[in-house]
Amino acid sequence: MHEPFVLFGFQHWMVMALTFAVPLGLAAAAREPGADRRIRIGFVAVLLANWIGWYALFIARGWLGLGNVLQLNLCDWAFFAVLIALIRKSERAFELAYFWALAGTVQGIVTPEVSYSFPEPQFVVFMLGHADIVAAVLYLVFGTGMRPCPASIPRAIGWTFAYLATAGLADWLLDVNYAFLRAKPDHATLFDLMPAWPWYIPEAVALGVFAILLLYLPWYLADRLRQPLAHRA
Repeated sequence: MHEPFVLFGFQHWMVMALTFAVPLGLAAAAREPGADRRIRIGFVAVLLANWIGWYALFIARGWLGLGNVLQLNLCDWAFFAVLIALIRKSERAFELAYFWALAGTVQGIVTPEVSYSFPEPQFVVFMLGHADIVAAVLYLVFGTGMRPCPASIPRAIGWTFAYLATAGLADWLLDVNYAFLRAKPDHATLFDLMPAWPWYIPEAVALGVFAILLLYLPWYLADRLRQPLAHRA
């Protein structure tokens, strides 16, 4: 039996640090000819291998059920969006991955649903799966120069509501709890700071919209700072 996972313990801090440090290092390496393509293929390979590993683990341990077999968590949609962005360098896929990963998937890294520490397979597949999504998005920003634009905001909000509608329909039809629309998570998360069901739902939606606006703010400010320079030129 492995050691119990310690929230904000050494291993947890290491995962969070590497999630941000690795893509920055890869972004510097991407300046070499042909490196960008190899790095993006590497991210895709790790994402797909971990996705397969997650299913293999859950099948082997008898954990697979209607409440987790479907790709209806927001991180699942971020996973597919970042895959498309890595393979095709699609701006539309990137903008969804950017907002969903940095507003949603990051929370899975900060408050992970794991019971035991490394090298417990559950720890590996959960942490690697979430960290790789966030790291891939950060690499696309700093290594390839991809970024959201003003039109990304309504598109991201619209797709997020489409996701919530899809998850909500599945919850109603299958008696499951995707997107935590029927109950809060049973482990420590930011939901613990919100009111009881169903009142936390509109609050979470409002926070999600606020997070999208906040994540676009650096780009808005950067564009505003460039405008006077462009006028002087």
